Amino acid sequence: MSGTETLIPYLDDRKRGEQQPVIVVDSREASASPKIVKGLRETGAEVRIRALQKGDYVLSDICAVERKTVKDFVYTLTRRYLFEQLFTLKEIYPTPIILLEGYLPIIYKFTRIQPSAVWGAMFALAKNGIPMVHTTSYKETVDFLYTAAKQEQLVEKRRVVVHPVKKFETLADAQIFFVASLPQIGREKAVAILKSYQTPMNAMLNVDNWAKNVHGLGPKTVKKVKKILYTAFER
Repeated sequence: MSGTETLIPYLDDRKRGEQQPVIVVDSREASASPKIVKGLRETGAEVRIRALQKGDYVLSDICAVERKTVKDFVYTLTRRYLFEQLFTLKEIYPTPIILLEGYLPIIYKFTRIQPSAVWGAMFALAKNGIPMVHTTSYKETVDFLYTAAKQEQLVEKRRVVVHPVKKFETLADAQIFFVASLPQIGREKAVAILKSYQTPMNAMLNVDNWAKNVHGLGPKTVKKVKKILYTAFER
C-alpha cells in the first residue's frame, strides 16, 4: 500500500452492493470444521468445496490460508512437515497466510514443548514471508476469511484460482489426488478406493459398487461422484 492509499475502500461495504466473494474450502477442512463453512455461507459468501492439494481456504489467485488450532500448531512443531507444508503453499500462492485459531496462552500449559519454541516458529514463518493471523474462535475465523476474501476479490479485483502443486513426488500421490478431487472423497477415502480397485480407471468403471465395497462411502456420495463423471461438459 502506497502513501496515497487509504483503508476506506476496505471498510466501506456499501459500494459493492450485493456482490459477494467466493471462498474455496478444502473438502477435508469442510468436514472437520462444518461451523466455519456454515458461518461463511450465512455471511453471504459463495462456498465451493474441493479437494485442495495445499491450503485450507483459497481467497484469490495469490492468497490461500492454512488454518490450525493452537493445539494443532503446537503438536505439528514436533513434526517436520509443518514448515515443508507451508513453504510449498508459498510456492503455489505468493501470499500464504497461516490462521491460528484458539486461546494462545494455552501454550504455557504444554509440558512437552517450550513456549519459546512456539514463538520461534512464528518468527521463522514471518521472516520467510508467511504471516500469521490469530483468531480466538470459529466466529472470528469466519469474519476474517469473509473480510479477506472481499478485499482480494471486490477491492483488489482478483479472481479465485486454485493452483495445483507443480509436481507429484510419486505416481501413487498423483493417483490419490485424482480420486480425492471427486466430491466428498478426500485423501483417506481415495486411498481406500484405490486399495479396493487397484487403479483409478478400474475405480471409475466400478463406481456403482463403491458403496458396497468401500467402507465409509454411501449412496449419496456415489450419486454426487456419478453426476461429475457422467454430466456433459459445458462452459
